[in-house]
Amino acid sequence: MIRSKQLSTFALACMACLASVAQAAHHRSHHVRVRSDEPDLRSSSALVLDATHSSVLYSRKADVSAPIASITKLLTVLVVADAGLPLDEPIQLTTEDRIVGKGASSRLLLGTTLTRGDLIHLALMSSENRAAHALGRNYPGGLPAFVAAMNAKARKLGMTSAHFVDPAGLSCDNVASAEDLSKLVMAASENPVIREYSTDRGYAVRVGRRMLEFRNTNSLVSNPTWNIVVQKTGYISEAGRCLVMQAVIQGRTVVIVLLNSVGKNTRVADAVRIRRWMEAKLLTDSRAGADKA
Repeated sequence: MIRSKQLSTFALACMACLASVAQAAHHRSHHVRVRSDEPDLRSSSALVLDATHSSVLYSRKADVSAPIASITKLLTVLVVADAGLPLDEPIQLTTEDRIVGKGASSRLLLGTTLTRGDLIHLALMSSENRAAHALGRNYPGGLPAFVAAMNAKARKLGMTSAHFVDPAGLSCDNVASAEDLSKLVMAASENPVIREYSTDRGYAVRVGRRMLEFRNTNSLVSNPTWNIVVQKTGYISEAGRCLVMQAVIQGRTVVIVLLNSVGKNTRVADAVRIRRWMEAKLLTDSRAGADKA
């Protein structure tokens, strides 16, 4: 009997040890050993696509579906755009737009009335959750019809591993792979409203008796050395810090997808590392070509 208890205790200890090892391995996965010719990224999943030449420059777990947080809002606005709904139509935020739960923040007061265009602007630029929810709620057929349209649009774009349940991206059930999101970014880049609003540095709307200033959640849009065509950030605890964008680097149109970055500034730092890596790689390639000539 005593031996049996000892064996049980040993077994439990082994299980705890294995769990600790697995957890440690999970944390280490954010910073894996890379070759010298690859960018040293901290994001769990990443994809760098040269849209100019239709080639993949870098890929890490790009086919793995994972929570994408507020990257969702790019699809939300595409669905609104497809419906042809007027941007100047006033929409009031109601108690139905009171989103609860972790990460469900909003600076917009219930009862505030803004135009659909304003809501789109804030959803893309400042990742405003109530703005995104109100856009879905005011879709013909309401929120259920809107979510159905989101999934239909994702299928049409070829986002084969994507699935959506809400327009704001607060649910961890909103999932997609980096490959899926590269298709979403390229589709979003064709919409002039999304290009303008997602890269705007700041925007003010009237809330109650005062003007409320909003800022872009992506600090790179304020960096004059970056030429960003379209972008979106995202964060919930299950997704980590996420960033997608299309930018012009060394004359090439490049799509960058970064998912599950650890640390508040890691996704931006990874984007900077990718640009430096690309610039160095293109310089090396051009010198090699000159030597052959």
